[in-house]
Amino acid sequence: MPSQVKTPRFRKIQSFQLDYAPTTITQYESERTGMRVIVADREGPKINGYFALPTEILDDSGAPHTLEHLIFMGSKSYQYKGLLDKLAGRAYSGTNAWTAVDHTAYTLETAGWDGFAQILPVYLEHVMVPTLTDDACITEVHHIDGEGNDAGVVYSEMQGIQYGSSELMDLRARRLLYPEGVGFRYETGGMLESLRVLTNERIREFHKAMYRPQNLAVIIVGDADHDDLLRILDEFEESIKDDVPGLDAKFKRPFIESTQPPALKQTYLETVEFPEEDESTGEILVAFFGPSCVDNVQATAISIIMTYLCGSSVSVIENVMVEKEELASSVSWWWDSRPNSVIWFQPTGVATEKLAFVEQRLISLLKEVASKPLDMSYMKECIQRERRQNKFYAEGNEQYYSQNMITDYLFGNRNGSTLQDIQSMSEYDILDGWTDENWRGFLRKWISDAHHVSILGKPSQSAAAKLKETEETRLAKRKEELGKEGLAKLAERLETAKKNNEKPIPPEVLDQWPVPKTDSIHFIESSTARSGKARSLGIPNTSAQKTIDAAPQGLPLFIQYEDVPTNFVHLTILAGTKEVPTKLKPLLPLFAENFFNSPVLHNGTRVEFEDVVKQLEKDTISYGIVNGGRLGDGESLAIQFQVEKEKYETMIDWLRTLMFDLIFDPVRIKAAVTKALADIPEAKRDGRDMALEVDTAIHFVPEAYSVARRTLVKAVYFKRLKTLLESDPDTVLSWFQDLARNIFTFQNFRVLVTADVEKLSNPVAAWDRLASAHGLDPTKDLLPITKPSAILSAEGRAPGSFGSVIIPMATLESSFSVSTATGLSSYADPRLPAYLVALGYLEAVEGPLWTAVRGNGLAYGVGFSREVNGGAFQFRVFRSPDASKAIEAARAKVARIASGEEPLDRHLVEGAMSGIVLGVADDQATMAAAAQQNFITGVVRGLEPDWNRQLITRVRNVTGDEIRKVMTEVILPVFEAGKSNVVVTCAPIMEEGMVKALSAMGYKTQVQPLSHFHEDYGLKGPEGEEEEEEEEDEGDYSDEGSEGSEGSSSDESMDG
Repeated sequence: MPSQVKTPRFRKIQSFQLDYAPTTITQYESERTGMRVIVADREGPKINGYFALPTEILDDSGAPHTLEHLIFMGSKSYQYKGLLDKLAGRAYSGTNAWTAVDHTAYTLETAGWDGFAQILPVYLEHVMVPTLTDDACITEVHHIDGEGNDAGVVYSEMQGIQYGSSELMDLRARRLLYPEGVGFRYETGGMLESLRVLTNERIREFHKAMYRPQNLAVIIVGDADHDDLLRILDEFEESIKDDVPGLDAKFKRPFIESTQPPALKQTYLETVEFPEEDESTGEILVAFFGPSCVDNVQATAISIIMTYLCGSSVSVIENVMVEKEELASSVSWWWDSRPNSVIWFQPTGVATEKLAFVEQRLISLLKEVASKPLDMSYMKECIQRERRQNKFYAEGNEQYYSQNMITDYLFGNRNGSTLQDIQSMSEYDILDGWTDENWRGFLRKWISDAHHVSILGKPSQSAAAKLKETEETRLAKRKEELGKEGLAKLAERLETAKKNNEKPIPPEVLDQWPVPKTDSIHFIESSTARSGKARSLGIPNTSAQKTIDAAPQGLPLFIQYEDVPTNFVHLTILAGTKEVPTKLKPLLPLFAENFFNSPVLHNGTRVEFEDVVKQLEKDTISYGIVNGGRLGDGESLAIQFQVEKEKYETMIDWLRTLMFDLIFDPVRIKAAVTKALADIPEAKRDGRDMALEVDTAIHFVPEAYSVARRTLVKAVYFKRLKTLLESDPDTVLSWFQDLARNIFTFQNFRVLVTADVEKLSNPVAAWDRLASAHGLDPTKDLLPITKPSAILSAEGRAPGSFGSVIIPMATLESSFSVSTATGLSSYADPRLPAYLVALGYLEAVEGPLWTAVRGNGLAYGVGFSREVNGGAFQFRVFRSPDASKAIEAARAKVARIASGEEPLDRHLVEGAMSGIVLGVADDQATMAAAAQQNFITGVVRGLEPDWNRQLITRVRNVTGDEIRKVMTEVILPVFEAGKSNVVVTCAPIMEEGMVKALSAMGYKTQVQPLSHFHEDYGLKGPEGEEEEEEEEDEGDYSDEGSEGSEGSSSDESMDG
């Protein structure tokens, strides 16, 4: 008799098609374990999986977060650290995870179903039946090294977070919102003092309590094979049935069947100090309880009312507090989706002496808004715009589905009724019928008349000094208590743990899973067409080109069309900054800030900026002006619109108006300068960003936009500009006019139109509205795009003479570094395929650098830059207890592989090659992304249309000798003194050790404050003011130019 095929034991709860996007959502439940499966079927090359578990804990131990890391260290059937990630790498997949206050989610993103199906059961076994060894806990969570210092991957991560203003304020707010016994109160990432005493046994207990099939949702977004999926999950359940509790085991649904938070009985106002040398600006956090997140109408009403209040520069809170009264640089908002949601307001960049006043101003303004009739016309525009935006996100953003599905699993009804709310947008129809009184009643109930929690975040030099002193005392006491013998035992125990964790995976184990074919990867195809000067790049033989050629033609503006089956139009104008005079380049961020927020002339009449913004919001889904780096050209500005197709020509009208009829208003410019200055102290607290900024200053010319827009330029230039605005506004206005004249020229425009081209009624000639503007000359040759290698300074072209610089920062508890050497400068470099494979090999999760650095607790992360044609190559250390040790560990590992002392791992090489395929799928994950990638490939990089496909083929032919050669020639020099430069930002306590370590590596070493890297671009302040600035800036940290040792130089010159 023929064998019978088992029917998977999963019950379909429901399946429905969305009314507003080509997506079907299907929900299943396992009849034997209660596991939930939710699938959003949509076309595209990638499958995204989210394995989500509500993870409730009633302490700050960090067990949820540490468990998220330990899951990847091995499982019942696969007791090898790194097996899951090596397998994923070969199957065009990437894994990751996050821990939130209310859940933990494990992610699997794959190009094509075949790879996803291969990884899924292995991944789920790691989640549900992990090994959780003591050795893994030591290296991955926390340990004390042989020198008595704390380390560990999780510890390093939280060390970089715990004393930041955001973390301190958020935690204090939650302590006031929630009483003990409510899970939302606690720090699930783990407090440092708790992580130091957390045991592996506690982590195992938490896993046993929370990690069970009936508390797991397998969420998938992409082109899924349902029959194959259910078969895989059925076999997986069979394989773990003896390891997990049955469906009848006692279990309380986290957060839903737990103690619920009581309503606030009073309003709280507290001040939280955070360590910071610059005491000029702080921030404010205000929290209100809101409605249940599963009440779709109420939840959507929160989003609408918050957009009305502070969604843009014309929203009432932003307009009054930021634009007019200049009390804050921004007032942002968000809300936490919970049974009792939390609504957050966050004024930032607030003058420290005004913190209490600004908090009261916010509360009084909210009451004032609720007491008067609302602008119902604008309210209805907010409703319609959010509806348009959600339709847009549903078409192009897989997170629209994953976020909704995770939230529903956490807090929604188990019968599927709340998930079904996503099927339509009927909630907007209901809200469109709300009256002024409905909205004001809603505002009064949840916000203006409600008790709340307010936290004033106050920067404190004394807190910074105390933190350093406390940490030094704690470590000194520990080292004394442990003594040499105790430290030696800890070092020995750590080495044993490392050795046990790094047990090699037998090749035959990985060979059980072949590298999947690429047949199941459904790449999105975008058809290219060109008009005007773009035709010089070649005229494609496509149906889209025929449509464009048949349409009425116009002036020869450079336009590339990308034809995809979308309901929307994406417009981008790329405009270079090369023609902008160097002395004006620091103005570009202000120019961008004011581009959509200034008055304009319309038919000879001045239209104020509020009316401009309101009309823009009415006509668009979204709009913005950003650096062109995301389109491969960091020396340009990119002006972008997303609109409904009916608004195509309206957007062209807007472009002409904003480019040529904008009024540069000193009031608006001053407001932008004030906001920018208020944001500078917070920006200067970020160790990673500051290390990158200093590196940029060293290796690029001042003429580069990337150099001129640095925070360390704004800190001086904007302060002096504000003074000049008061004394000589006409000069400042003339500078902005010069900027516009140099940017908005016919020869400087490259336009990208992404649309269903046949549905555009006048795709080409409509652009004459812009192209015929006064002063534009269509006969001029197109300006070339600036190559990244062309903006390198002398030091950038030949790194090594500068050496290293250590920048102590009081806001840091850990360290960051950027090392720079010479890199590739052309896509035609024959070493490129081997270079990409080598980087993928070294950076692989559980690959060489992962095990050498992160696996040993030396940093939360390390990685290389990926720029192919920039001429520079970087190695970066992120959040490390000692960046110098991370650099040395990485160098030693690369050297062993490059020399052949350590053989290449065949499976990791296969994984690196497959990772490049996943990268191509990432670039084409949505219709808009695929279109933009075509533009980058053909227009910005000047490559053949099928260059990415050619690269995939070439990558498969890379040999081991080629990999080792490129490691020797390109990668190893980034670790060598004389061939590379190093920038380190670190906690003050680390300064002395860092100087010694880098000097021992052979680097010339200097210690400098951030202010050493300020640049004014020739804009001088009034006499006396510059001396005041220098005195203020010395508060950044340290004595100006304090020297290191062994060849250090406090007066080392630098280009840029």
